[in-house]
Amino acid sequence: MVQKYLNRISGPLLDRIDIHIEVVPVNYDKLSDTRKIENSSVIRERVVKARAVQAKRFEIVKGVYCNAQMSTSMQKKYCQLDETGGRLLKTAMDIRGLSARAYDRILKVARTIADLDESETIRADHISEAINYRNLDREGWAG
Repeated sequence: MVQKYLNRISGPLLDRIDIHIEVVPVNYDKLSDTRKIENSSVIRERVVKARAVQAKRFEIVKGVYCNAQMSTSMQKKYCQLDETGGRLLKTAMDIRGLSARAYDRILKVARTIADLDESETIRADHISEAINYRNLDREGWAG
C-alpha cells in the first residue's frame, strides 16, 4: 500500500525534495543505550556556525543566503569534489539512475554537511551521507 502511494509521486516532484529518508521504529537497544548523546544546544551551535559560513559565502550575491539557493555556476565554484567523491557520486548516479536535478541536490546537501563538519572541502563521507538522504530515489523503497 505504501509503495502504491509512493508511485503516485512523480519523479520530477520527488527530485525537488532535497532530503527524503525512511524513519523506522527505534529498537529497544538504541532506546536503552547509556552512551552519552549529543546535546541539542551543541547541535544548535553547529547549525548556527554553518549558517554563518553560508551567509558569509554568499554575502555579495543578492537573494542567496544558503547552499540550497546556489545556482549552477555557484555549485561549480563551491561544490568541488575530489576524485574519490566524484567517483562515489558517479557510481550512485549510475546505480540509482539519478537525474541531473538529484545530482544538484546531492551536491548542495553535501556542501551543507561539510559546513556542519566545519570542512572547507566536500569529502567523500559528506557525499556518501548526502546520497543516503535520497532514499526515495531507490527502487523498492518501502516494500
